[in-house]
Amino acid sequence: MSTNSEGHERVRIFDTTLRDGEQSPGAAMTHQEKIEVAELLDAMGVDIIEAGFPISSVGDFEAVNEIAKRTKNAVICGLSRAGFKDIDRAGEALKPAKRFRIHTFISTSPVHMKHKLQMGPNAVLDAVGASVVRARNFTDDVQWSAEDATRTEADFLCRCVELAIRSGATTINIPDTVGYTTPQEYVALIQMLRNRVPDADKVIFSTHCHNDLGLAVANSLAGIIGGARQVECTVNGIGERAGNAALEEIVMALKVRKDAMAFTTGIDTRMLARASKLVSNVTGFPVQYNKAIVGKNAFSHESGIHQDGMLKNVETYEIMRPEDVGVKETSLVLGKLSGRHAFREKLSSLGYDLSDEAFAETFRRFKALADRKKHVFDEDIVALVDDGVIRGKDTISVQSLKIETGIGVAPAAEMTLSVDGEIRSGKTTGDGAVDAVFAVIRTLYPHPAHLQLFQVQAVTEGTDAQANVSVRLEENGRTVTGRAADTDTLVAAAYAYVNALNKLLVKRTKQAPEALTVAR
Repeated sequence: MSTNSEGHERVRIFDTTLRDGEQSPGAAMTHQEKIEVAELLDAMGVDIIEAGFPISSVGDFEAVNEIAKRTKNAVICGLSRAGFKDIDRAGEALKPAKRFRIHTFISTSPVHMKHKLQMGPNAVLDAVGASVVRARNFTDDVQWSAEDATRTEADFLCRCVELAIRSGATTINIPDTVGYTTPQEYVALIQMLRNRVPDADKVIFSTHCHNDLGLAVANSLAGIIGGARQVECTVNGIGERAGNAALEEIVMALKVRKDAMAFTTGIDTRMLARASKLVSNVTGFPVQYNKAIVGKNAFSHESGIHQDGMLKNVETYEIMRPEDVGVKETSLVLGKLSGRHAFREKLSSLGYDLSDEAFAETFRRFKALADRKKHVFDEDIVALVDDGVIRGKDTISVQSLKIETGIGVAPAAEMTLSVDGEIRSGKTTGDGAVDAVFAVIRTLYPHPAHLQLFQVQAVTEGTDAQANVSVRLEENGRTVTGRAADTDTLVAAAYAYVNALNKLLVKRTKQAPEALTVAR
């Protein structure tokens, strides 16, 4: 295992935002969004990027294949079940990569083997060996996972791991698939496997912890202490149910507490805030204000006692510097008189590098916002850029919107939509202004999706603040979340609803084969 100049052992960061993260209900990403996220993960120093599950859909195959072509530094990984068709499909998708890994898995716990696989222990063992050997036909970098490992009988888990190593696996992943274990149990489990399984010293052990009990990061760090040298995680901790271990929390815990954990990673931590914003944007999942490391309040101090301490010495209440994770303080530098050069510099300081076309459009919208808003905060500019990325080149777009509402007035919305270049106009009433807006959209673009969530958050303080609106739609068991920002809440609501519709159109093309299930 490699060490740095201080003698700290290197821990590999295995990011599964594009695979496990996208399994979050409503978190579907477009092809281009996946590429954008992968490029940022590669630039910030992620060691292995799990780009997707190639056999799950044509869209996933194409995304993994394109990411494999573009990635410069990271190892690109594709997930597969133990079946040969899965493995072959992953191998085909990963061919263009400079370095790639096939990650194959099968359940090993009694409850999973009986009810999910309907297989006995011997059949599972046969599948372990056969799947690893098959994957080795494509690459010598093979990762094997024991799904639901933390609820697997110790002796059987040892037999599975031993067989996977003997068959050619180079990384052994021990997932806490349902977020059931505790740090004490998990460190003991990793140590037990490393001590009992022959040739365990010849492979890298990996953690993959879910957050059902809020212990994903603690368990991952315990796994490292127990001997794991790879951590599977996601940006913002997104993932199925309560999510996965958060990349930013693990990386910063190792960086800040080197006195307690003598390990290091290759992550450029100054890009963490940028990655968080990008993933939040493309998935439509807002980051909670008190989220560790990347939340809005992570470096905010309102208490008078805290403020006094900070003014005297920042170390009184901050254990890391905001700039270490790429966080900038909110300021009132820009306004309606600001020029293009100042605006480009501000975008650069916030971590954005836009194309000329995207910059021109964002600057136009900034000037329009500055005319309507007394103060333009950094958060407003971030919302402008992110909202522009969200809208992109959608199939459905809002061309105009007029709303009638008030006391004694039946709320009505008059709208013009562009649908694949076709202009559609209409006017509809509703129970309220928002209901009227959504009703006219359904009239102009009929669809079976049901509204599950309508949420409004102010981007900054004040009555002129931009409204950040989230809309969640469900269609035949599929859910997506659309987001948009505008100083007019009703306009933002219209954009958010249409954004969700566009995501549904994308998701309709990404349906998995029948009975396809992935948890890990």
